Amino acid sequence: METKLSVTLIEHTPEPEKLVAAAAKLCYSHAGAAEIMEDLTPENVDKFLNRLMDMGHASPIEHASFTFAIEGVSRALTHQLVRHRMASFSQKSQRYVTEGQFNYIVPYEIANIPEAKEEYIRAMENAQHSYDVIAEKLIEKHKHELMAEGKSEKQAANMAEKQGIEDARFVLPNACETKIVVTMNVRELLHFFNQRCCMRAQWEIRACAIAMLVECRKVAPILFKNAGPRCVEGPCPEGVMSCGKINEVRETFKAL
Repeated sequence: METKLSVTLIEHTPEPEKLVAAAAKLCYSHAGAAEIMEDLTPENVDKFLNRLMDMGHASPIEHASFTFAIEGVSRALTHQLVRHRMASFSQKSQRYVTEGQFNYIVPYEIANIPEAKEEYIRAMENAQHSYDVIAEKLIEKHKHELMAEGKSEKQAANMAEKQGIEDARFVLPNACETKIVVTMNVRELLHFFNQRCCMRAQWEIRACAIAMLVECRKVAPILFKNAGPRCVEGPCPEGVMSCGKINEVRETFKAL
């Protein structure tokens, strides 16, 4: 079954912009952090934080973090996502969760060609069939062996299922839908957006990154005012590989 991207900001540091402003001001103040927090007005936070972000003083922004629930994405996307190592990830396990009637992502380029989409869906159905057959045979084998070792039928069934799907998952495609919880601090998020909002990023993770950025800006518009691909703030770093659409990209991210 086809599925679509869903990004939800499920948690974040309370008052992230005020916290970052207080952490930054502490570097230049005799007062303690708690006292600084009490004295910061919304107007002071706005003024100081705008100056901080324009200066590029990055270490204070590590104190604020954002946690997202991301669903309706492929294993191809999460293989890229977990390469951002300054983050925490919790992903749906194919070792412990049976992929019966698994959902999958259809790339839009494939979806736009009826014949290609038909073949693609057939490949997904074939993968599902192979997974089901292999899992069933493995589970049956393991259950028989476990019962021969003295396990009760219920114990053997539970253990055999885990052992069976652990190997059956090898037949599942990159298109298989997964769910993941991701936590990043603001500094890592800005780096993530630099890399993954770029036109040269793979289409699926780019869509995911933009959806995450939209959620971040709702909570902390100043912290993320310049977020996006690197060309939002300066020249394109891609050289001859540039998309050539710098003005269009800047307008797009300004309007998010």
